[in-house]
Amino acid sequence: MIRILEVVNDMHRAGLETMLMNYYRNIDRDQIQFDFLTHRPYDSDYDQEIRSLGGKIYHAPRLYPQNYPAYFKYMKIFFENHPEYKIVHSHIDAMSYLPLKAAKKAGVPIRIAHSHNTSIDKDFKFPLKVYFKHQIPKVANYYAACGQAAGEFLFPGKDFKFIPNAIEPDKFLFNEQTRKEYRAKLGFTDKNFVIGHVGRLSYQKNHKFLIKIFDEVHKKEPNARLVLVGVGEKEKAIRKQVNELHLNKYVQFLGNRSDVANLYQAFDVFVMPSLFEGIPVVGIEAQFSGLPIVFSDKVPQEVAFTDQCNFVSLDAPMEKWVNLVLNEKRTSNDIVDNLYNIKIAVNILKKYYLNLYQKIK
Repeated sequence: MIRILEVVNDMHRAGLETMLMNYYRNIDRDQIQFDFLTHRPYDSDYDQEIRSLGGKIYHAPRLYPQNYPAYFKYMKIFFENHPEYKIVHSHIDAMSYLPLKAAKKAGVPIRIAHSHNTSIDKDFKFPLKVYFKHQIPKVANYYAACGQAAGEFLFPGKDFKFIPNAIEPDKFLFNEQTRKEYRAKLGFTDKNFVIGHVGRLSYQKNHKFLIKIFDEVHKKEPNARLVLVGVGEKEKAIRKQVNELHLNKYVQFLGNRSDVANLYQAFDVFVMPSLFEGIPVVGIEAQFSGLPIVFSDKVPQEVAFTDQCNFVSLDAPMEKWVNLVLNEKRTSNDIVDNLYNIKIAVNILKKYYLNLYQKIK
C-alpha cells in the first residue's frame, strides 16, 4: 500500500476538502491510502470519517510568518519520523512552497504542488504569497491543477496534470420529493423564488455584490428569497449589509451543512459572482442537480458541461444580472458520464499516483 500525504489547511466542509473526500472514499484503499497534514490545531468536519477510512491526521503549526522557525522544526522531525511518505501532495496554492520546501530538504522524492485557484487572496500574507508563488518551482517537481486557468496561473510555463474537481453525482440528481421536503423545512411555499449560494463567506466569493443583486431582484420579485450556505470571516459584514438593506426576513444564513446535496433541490437558481475561482466544486454540484447558474466572468468557463451556465461580467449593468437570475429555469439533468463523475475521475488520480510511485522504484 502507498501512503500519500495530502497537505491542506484543515478538513472542514469546503470545496477543496469535499473534492478530496470524494477521491478518498472512492479510491482503492488497498492500494492507496490518504493521510492528511493540516495546519490547524483542532479537529475538522471530515476528521472522524478520515480516521474511519484508515487515514491519519497530523497537526502542523499554522503558517503565520512568526511561526516559520517552529514550522520547519516540526516538519524536520515529522519527516524523520515518517519515512513512509514518498509522495507529498500539497493543496494550499502559493503556500505550498513551505511544506514542499520542508519535504525537499527531507529528501521526499515526489513533491506535488496543486493549484486550485486563479488568483491570491488579498490578506495580510499577500506579499509573501506572491513571493512563494514564484518560488514553487524550486521545491516542487510535479504540478497538478483543477483546470487550465488555475494551472497557468500558479505554474506559468510548466506542464501540469489535470485532476478534475469530481463529485458523486447520484447524490445531486434532481428529486421532486426532496425538493418539496426541503422547501417546507426552509419555510418556502410554491410562490417563493429561491436563490441559492454555497461558499465560504469570504472576500473571494464576493457576497457584497451578491446581496446587491438580491436587493434588486427582491424589488422586482417580493417573493424572492436568498439562502447562503457556508461560514467565514466576512459573515459579520454580510449580515450588517443585509440588515442595512432591510432584507433580514428574506435572507437565510444556514452555516456549514452536511446536507448540501438536498439543499440544492430547494433552490430555483444558483448565483456565484466570485472575484476569482479555479473550478468551483459547487458549480459542478449545481449542474448535476439541474440548477441554472449565473456565474461571474471571473469563473473559468471550463467549469460548464451543461447549457445551464451563464457568465456575466462584474462590470455589466445590474439589470443584466437581475434579468438572468429571474428568467432562468431549472431542468432535470441525468448527466453522469463525464470527467466530473468521481467514478471516472478517481482512475485518473489513481494512475497518476501509481505512475509516480513507479518512478521512485
